[in-house]
Amino acid sequence: MARPSRPPGFDMTYRPAETVFGPPWPVWLPSIAYVLVALGVLAFVIAGDMAGTNTWIHVYVVEKDVHRVIGSQTLAGVLIVSSLAALVRSSMRGVRLRPDGLVYRDVLAFGWPRVKRYRWAQIDRIILDHSSVALELWDGSYVQLPRVGDRDGLGAALEKVAAARAIPVRGGAGLDEIPDSAELDEA
Repeated sequence: MARPSRPPGFDMTYRPAETVFGPPWPVWLPSIAYVLVALGVLAFVIAGDMAGTNTWIHVYVVEKDVHRVIGSQTLAGVLIVSSLAALVRSSMRGVRLRPDGLVYRDVLAFGWPRVKRYRWAQIDRIILDHSSVALELWDGSYVQLPRVGDRDGLGAALEKVAAARAIPVRGGAGLDEIPDSAELDEA
């Protein structure tokens, strides 16, 4: 199928491939620790169910279970599901570069998610300071992007987009390579 013809002087625009920059490892540690604790509780409950009837672990897990508000098997199941949800929630943080713009996700207090989308045309300047990445928007406001695991990779990708789209950059390491014509796509 042939593409429709473009008017003369129509510029090619750089459209980066979709790239995801996830959260740094310190953000993952609490949810990973929670999964490990939940797996430990599950192993304890399974060991108590499989143990002999006269062992202390069987008595604690199975026989004393009737006197508790919530059973040990139910508790282990709730902990496993909850810990996996915490792991998924941690994986949702980060920055995603898309062909049409940038999306960032973060988690606020009490696990409430924050998702912000910005098109490349909305960004007036990209600020790459030593430890943080920020955007200056067309309305004069600033947006601080969340910390990511590969901050240098995010900075390089943003510098590449900025060079191709004539967005000024403050800070940064400089460009290693300019996007070639194979990376340019018709807008």
